[in-house]
Amino acid sequence: MADHPTPERILQTGTAFWASKTLLSAVELGVFTELARGPERFEGLRERLGLHARGARDFLDALVALGFLLREGDRYGNTPETNLFLDRNKSSYMGGILEMANSRLYPFWGGLTEALRTGEPQNEVKTGAAQMFETLYADPARLKEFLAAMSGVSRGANMAIARAFPWKDYGSFVDVGTAQGDLATQIALAQPHVQGLGFDLPEVGPIFDEYVRAAGIADRVRFAPGDFFAHELPKSDVVLMGHILHDWDLPTKKMLVGKAYEALPPGGAIVVYEALIDDDRSRNAHGLLMSLNMLIETPGGFDYTGADCIGWMKEAGFPQARVEPLLGPESMVIGIK
Repeated sequence: MADHPTPERILQTGTAFWASKTLLSAVELGVFTELARGPERFEGLRERLGLHARGARDFLDALVALGFLLREGDRYGNTPETNLFLDRNKSSYMGGILEMANSRLYPFWGGLTEALRTGEPQNEVKTGAAQMFETLYADPARLKEFLAAMSGVSRGANMAIARAFPWKDYGSFVDVGTAQGDLATQIALAQPHVQGLGFDLPEVGPIFDEYVRAAGIADRVRFAPGDFFAHELPKSDVVLMGHILHDWDLPTKKMLVGKAYEALPPGGAIVVYEALIDDDRSRNAHGLLMSLNMLIETPGGFDYTGADCIGWMKEAGFPQARVEPLLGPESMVIGIK
């Protein structure tokens, strides 16, 4: 006898923002950083976090039920995952993307219906402010938060690229739109023979330099200031673009792939990675939702399939290109000149 339809999945997804905002508020409040020192009793933790008595126990117990905290008696503690990834004092902290989701994306996604009807961004641009990147790059504190968020969302894929790509065949790379420089850093740490450049707007330079110095690789990785709209890309054996192409409209995507082709020697490689939408456009929900996020955040950006990207690479002159999976929903497209 066939299973009867139930509304469980509809309700779970329709109220998924409850769980999401609970985690985001926990990151904002520093719950996991506080508990990284060790488990704490409820009353002491409540006072230290500055929580009102009315909702505090429900909030912490919800984090237990969601799998983000452990509780033994009256004492709360981190799980191994939240202790590693959500303690602000650890280098493995990936809460930057959650901080950005909390402060920017959560309120802006309230405008999704309007975005779907109008095709217009729902972020700062909506109030007549400058475009997203102009706004972020004009404020050093917000820029640092954004770049840390990019490192957080990209770290796993960056580490996979540092190991999965055939680096033995190449001696240099340029990471286009490098942000903090995490991709460049992971490659340099895993491949001691490789020299790298991080290419981004000049405002990023001090943040990049601080990041690579802390990793101990400043002798092999340096910052190259530039604007990929106004300047050619630096010459190198490999051009990397991680979470860059999806920010832009189709003509800009093709222009950037073309600039990568010009920067490479024969046999050089372009590596583009994103949460690629599957070619059938029916399975990688994360990639499709990321594309809706680009609708919210940008005037023309969208995510795309591996087949789309291979087509742009071949149009630019790359005779061969292929897709390789990385981590979770992320994949890379490699084109060889």
